[in-house]
Amino acid sequence: MKIVVTGTRGIPHISGGVEMHCQELYPRVADAYTKVTVVRRRAYAVAPVVDVFEGVDIKDIGAPRGKSLEAIVHTFRAVIYAKWVKADIVHIHAVGPGLMVPLARLLKMKVVFTHHGEDYNRAKWGWLARCMLRLGERLAMRNAQHVIVISDVVLTEMKRKYPRQTHITLIPNGVQARLSEETQGDDKETLKQWSLVPQNYILSVGRIVEEKGFDRLAQAFIEVAPKFLKLVIVGGITRNDRYTDKLRAICRKDDRIVMTGTLGHDKLFPLYRYARLFVLPSSHEGLPIALLEAMVYKCPVLVSDIPAHRAMRLPDGSYFTGTTPDELTKALHKRLEQGALKRVAYDMSAYNWRSIATRTKKIYEELCYGTTADIHTEYKNLIGRD
Repeated sequence: MKIVVTGTRGIPHISGGVEMHCQELYPRVADAYTKVTVVRRRAYAVAPVVDVFEGVDIKDIGAPRGKSLEAIVHTFRAVIYAKWVKADIVHIHAVGPGLMVPLARLLKMKVVFTHHGEDYNRAKWGWLARCMLRLGERLAMRNAQHVIVISDVVLTEMKRKYPRQTHITLIPNGVQARLSEETQGDDKETLKQWSLVPQNYILSVGRIVEEKGFDRLAQAFIEVAPKFLKLVIVGGITRNDRYTDKLRAICRKDDRIVMTGTLGHDKLFPLYRYARLFVLPSSHEGLPIALLEAMVYKCPVLVSDIPAHRAMRLPDGSYFTGTTPDELTKALHKRLEQGALKRVAYDMSAYNWRSIATRTKKIYEELCYGTTADIHTEYKNLIGRD
């Protein structure tokens, strides 16, 4: 069975929720009978550039840089590539690339579409881009043979908007703890890179884009955080614009604010383990992997009261309402007044990557063969195919 994956900037170690989703999922899907190729946007490849990552083939295809055309042009080229290599299934991620689902169907390929959230609600898009993203959602939902959604919120909304699409499956993002108790000494050494002390910093993680609300968090931190605390913002800047300039200007006001850029797991996970508080003030999310990672390391959290966060059913005191700086400032002040916060044992049973990969592969099998019975015999027949 040959799967071609597109709609992502690529893997490995490329910033973004869809990118992290693909990096975790597809090495667990690929095996001797399932060949997975992730089509990467050439400009985002991270050194050292690899063409195989944990059993997943990576194909670099170029696309014009820019938020308006980049994703759609790249997905168009990826779909043509999938037809050329005779893929059994094209898996398209996110509503913008969803514009290409009808093309894949026209080329007689089977299509799985993953809806990661209503991207047209993000602040960065103008009127025309929002219209195109809504169209991408509509075309994908109406034409994909199977749709995966990552949260209850998206599931409910898609069933309401597209009742004729009967093949919709909820498969959330996953998370996996990668640090053992034996590594704690090495983890503390990692903190020294930014002169951090366990429990004496607040952590926030995500791509540096406007809807994440890092500017509001930085301003709130400056106003109410005790002098011994630091704020660590982890995330990559995909393009310089007025928002990133604004955020940098705020952060320069206080040398307690650390912007690390993108970090690999070996650097990021120790930050979760020893953070006093994890804060995510987003105005829009699908199912944030950063929040799941904070939870698996038992971080106390403070997050915005938006549908994607409410669906996580976090403990009392974990949410703040509203999107103004004053509301976040008040909520942050209230949490910090409580002093050092106890670690929280969240129920993470629904977010196991191995289970997520198994459920995703089952969709591929049923779409490819109509049944999962004697599936390995069918796979072996495929191995001898050109």
